[in-house]
Amino acid sequence: MDKDPFNIKKKLSLSGKSFDYYSLSELEEQGYEISKLPFSIRILLENALRNYDGFAVTKENIETLLHWEPEASDKDIPFKPARVLMQDFTGVPAVVDIAALRAEVARKGKDPNTINPLVPVDLVIDHSVQVDYFGTAYSYGRNMDEEYKRNKERYQFLKWAQKSFDNFRVVPPGMGICHQINLEYFSKGVIERNGELFPDTLVGTDSHTPMVNGIGVVAWGVGGIEAEAAILGQPLYFIMPEVIGLKLTGKLPVGSTATDLVLTIANLLRKQGVVGKFVEVFGPGCNHLSVPDRATIGNMSPEFGCTITYFPIDDKTLEYMHQSNRSEEQVALVESYCKTNMLWRENEEKIQYTTIVELDLSTIEPTVAGPKRPQDKILLREFKPKFIELLRDSFGRDYIEPKNRETLQSLARFKDEGGNQPAHELPKPVNKGRNIEIKEKDGLKTVWIDRGDDKFMLCDGAVAIAAITSCTNTSNPFVMIGAGLVARKAREHGIDVKPWVKTSLAPGSKVVTDYLEKADLMKDLEALQFHLVGYGCTSCIGNSGPLPRAIAKAVDEYELVVASVLSGNRNFEARVHPQVKMNFLMSPMLVVAYAIAGRVDIDLINDPISYDKNLLPVYLKDIWPTDDEINEILGRVLSPKDFQKNYDEIFDGNEIWRNLEVPKGDLYHWDKNSTYIKEIPFFRDISATAPDLENIKNARALLVLGDSITTDHISPAGSFNEHSSAGKYLIEQGVKKENFNSYGSRRGNDEVMVRGTFANVRIKNKLADKEGGNTRYLPTGEEMSVFDASVKYRSDETPLVVLAGKEYGSGSSRDWAAKGTFLLGIKCVLAESYERIHRSNLVGLGVLPLQYKDGDSAEKLGIDGAEIFTITGISEAITPLKEVQVMAKTVSGKEIKFGAIARLDSLIEIEYYRNGGILQYVLRQFLEKENQGVN
Repeated sequence: MDKDPFNIKKKLSLSGKSFDYYSLSELEEQGYEISKLPFSIRILLENALRNYDGFAVTKENIETLLHWEPEASDKDIPFKPARVLMQDFTGVPAVVDIAALRAEVARKGKDPNTINPLVPVDLVIDHSVQVDYFGTAYSYGRNMDEEYKRNKERYQFLKWAQKSFDNFRVVPPGMGICHQINLEYFSKGVIERNGELFPDTLVGTDSHTPMVNGIGVVAWGVGGIEAEAAILGQPLYFIMPEVIGLKLTGKLPVGSTATDLVLTIANLLRKQGVVGKFVEVFGPGCNHLSVPDRATIGNMSPEFGCTITYFPIDDKTLEYMHQSNRSEEQVALVESYCKTNMLWRENEEKIQYTTIVELDLSTIEPTVAGPKRPQDKILLREFKPKFIELLRDSFGRDYIEPKNRETLQSLARFKDEGGNQPAHELPKPVNKGRNIEIKEKDGLKTVWIDRGDDKFMLCDGAVAIAAITSCTNTSNPFVMIGAGLVARKAREHGIDVKPWVKTSLAPGSKVVTDYLEKADLMKDLEALQFHLVGYGCTSCIGNSGPLPRAIAKAVDEYELVVASVLSGNRNFEARVHPQVKMNFLMSPMLVVAYAIAGRVDIDLINDPISYDKNLLPVYLKDIWPTDDEINEILGRVLSPKDFQKNYDEIFDGNEIWRNLEVPKGDLYHWDKNSTYIKEIPFFRDISATAPDLENIKNARALLVLGDSITTDHISPAGSFNEHSSAGKYLIEQGVKKENFNSYGSRRGNDEVMVRGTFANVRIKNKLADKEGGNTRYLPTGEEMSVFDASVKYRSDETPLVVLAGKEYGSGSSRDWAAKGTFLLGIKCVLAESYERIHRSNLVGLGVLPLQYKDGDSAEKLGIDGAEIFTITGISEAITPLKEVQVMAKTVSGKEIKFGAIARLDSLIEIEYYRNGGILQYVLRQFLEKENQGVN
């Protein structure tokens, strides 16, 4: 077979070396209008040309890409990424799956070593560190110790995989966050492999993988199951995307940051509707955005729903590569290849986009987002009235401005009980150590707390957590230096963070602390108790750790509506902390400011942020650094040597990691008593061929849900208690409550995870009266946990469905949200619309995603979830996007019939669904080839 049907394979000579590459310029010469294609489509085209084999990647696929039209199409295109990125929460179950595939291959009498990664995989352990200790110099060391105690078995398993699998590297704990390491180190821009040059591309088992779109790498997040298929050589198939052009003009004004910009873009593009589409950024505004600024935008692609937010390679890219210690040879290779092969940012005016959305950077204002969705933009100047509105609408509390509250709080801290009475008489705390409620007339719940030498007033709107966290912003030196300068100026004005605020600093790489140390800003951050707590996702993934005991007690007893402020990308309900009901995203600089203010119901622009010890007001403008101040420090402290020092030792780990004992052998020895690592039951004794597809008959609804159900709602990552189904299971296994760890860390154990599915404490199931992971077992009307109901339905052999609204499955690329759905016995999800990754994950687990026809919903059809559902049209000649028939029979016997779209978007997805999942399909294909080889 001709591997080069278009005859475009050429040679590129550089520094005395010669490389092969597939020339897009040659295609242009042949008459194909490559210059009209968006850069991201050009990279997909190069990928198809290079991987053409006539089977998995066909000439028709290439023709589809060559003739891309702005309105896109419903045709499949394949994609074979150059590499795969994982983090430990998603990586552990992925490795469990591959180890389980090996086990089944061995049971079938085949060589288990044939199951191996075929492309390079980098797994970064970054999601497991928890903020148990904070506000002290020893916080980082203690948190690392706790992390290893909790996760030793998981880490031994990953270290075994590193030794047993080819093409598999593990970055130990405490080194950084996968996306920031990917940006600063792993990403090459252009890859040379076996004498061939091609664009750096990847998929990652985390939705924020598009962060490296900012350095010119086409990459997006997928579920672990899709990533595993890619690892095993299976192309990823998806429908030809539309490409939205985001045209940037102007320049960010003084006082606005890349964080303000990305929160504005998230709001703008959510309204535009970009779910499942590509976004490509162009225009003169790009010239004023550094790679860290661009990466901040790329990182939050899933927050506005698109697959990627791509910035083509240009001079800014090369500048960052030099700064981050890429070799001179690598930078020259990137420049030469991209300029030669029509992948350099130029001639933008020729490109045809599906739609163009324009944004003038000069209009960006300081911005926050929340309280529970990243796209819910709030201008800083409007934050206080918005909070008042949210408090009234969501919690029924009418807000009247408290009199002298800020002065009362300041006086409470500095009152000398043996001296003179302060200017404003204070209600005195009684019964030391207990929380005493003060009856205010302002509608806010307010509690006095007496904690040691600290006496303070805690009320609705108080900031309980202030976290400089997440790769989104800690990868950006401008805002990190800015945060340090806010802390420095606050010290100079004699103001501090409020005593009820749990503060933390968790950068995405050690490079950050190096330049903060060189700038002499770490001491300022530490003076405000923003001590280093770890290099990991921490609060952004829900590993905030417990609130201080007195704070937690007050929040629970008096149902206070406290807030978190964090520099992350996710603020979904109960994600940051189950006791914190409002969560706001913002720049690291504003995180420090709100930690000082101690509350979010403050006009930070016009009101004092705090009072000094002489009770003189200090304003935000007094502690906000200028751009010139930040840039002067950046010029002094950023150095390629910092990147070299830290990344030369990236795989070493600490002494605990180096001394971890690792199981031996190519097959993992499953410990039946393990509560962390279990063989997943999906592949055991798999049949040689896929069974026939069947219609779904006499199903019951397990949950009826509303709009914006996230993968955090479906499969939470954070802590859980002993009263939950998962907690009860672990206690039965002899695990003490203090050793539960988190759902995220238990993803190697299907017994824990299935019990944690739909167990988010804030999920609202319309079939249950009680909020949380509860439902009604419909045959008897009894209310119970979702898991317990699923067990009863399984014993009745009753298939299950889930009914949902718009944007079902938004958020993290969490394959356990689909795995848990499958293991509960759910055969079908019927939603108004889906987020891209979760729909794909459902297909990859053999769960049918159904979508109401336009204009339909459960409410409009008169469905409440108590019906018995039968779905036909599945077993008879299923085709992509086929309309199937749903019949819902009510309790009274009325039949409601309607059509719905089976969101099996392509022929290959039908095969995945037919096989019960993508990995089952891959395994059967492998076994068939092995059998043919034997015969």
